[in-house]
Amino acid sequence: MCIAVFVWQAHPLYPFLLLLNRDEYHNRPTKAVSWWEDGEILGGRDEVCGGTWLACSRDGRLAFVTNVPEPGSLSGTKSRGELPLRFLKSSKSPKEYAEEVMRQADQYNGFNLILANFVAKTMVYVSNRPQGKPIFVQEVSNGVHVLSNAKLDTPWHKSLRLGERFMAALEKYGEDEIPMKEMVDELMTDTVKSDKSKLPNVRSPEWEMQLSSIFVEVDTTQGRYGTRSMAALSVKANKEVSFYEKYLDDKKWKEHTVNYKI
Repeated sequence: MCIAVFVWQAHPLYPFLLLLNRDEYHNRPTKAVSWWEDGEILGGRDEVCGGTWLACSRDGRLAFVTNVPEPGSLSGTKSRGELPLRFLKSSKSPKEYAEEVMRQADQYNGFNLILANFVAKTMVYVSNRPQGKPIFVQEVSNGVHVLSNAKLDTPWHKSLRLGERFMAALEKYGEDEIPMKEMVDELMTDTVKSDKSKLPNVRSPEWEMQLSSIFVEVDTTQGRYGTRSMAALSVKANKEVSFYEKYLDDKKWKEHTVNYKI
């Protein structure tokens, strides 16, 4: 489970600004955000399957993925974390890669995928759910969007709350630079849960209630599950990229920022 909020081509200083929480079991081996071996891809790494949930590239592209919860996962499927990685390693446009994903979508459990090219100013959203429906592909419109574990801009409690607070923060800072660390601390650590009547009713009510806040933390029989990294990724009009990450490492919160220019 993850949640992301972003503004796309609708801010005077930032053509793109993203905040994203990654929810996962705390004992799942993970590498913090860094440049990958080839020096072209910047992102975190899932050391179990080798993919990523959020990454960008030196040539000005970005991809991130969230899971779609279902009563039962299909066995023998490919890791959804490879979807962003394959895009960033390719030379395809977001639309071209989305068309490739469409042909292979049944090889993955439910996913939402965002693909962007900052130089070409194009962004595409892809999802292979609901099951039995045609693969969903759309160009993302300019403005503020929220993506959790349902379709883009689905009005879940946590999505509405994050979107409203994000827009209020953008209005507060106006045309000034936005302090990314403060944005993360203010918006992405929110533990307010949904009313029971507003749960999506996809999984058990107890589990959904635990996951209904923006910041998640719950103990399970498989270990602690919840938000283990929070990121803020921004691209300025002059193509300066800033990737801030606050992450858990050996039960301690650490933080760092990587900057580069497209």
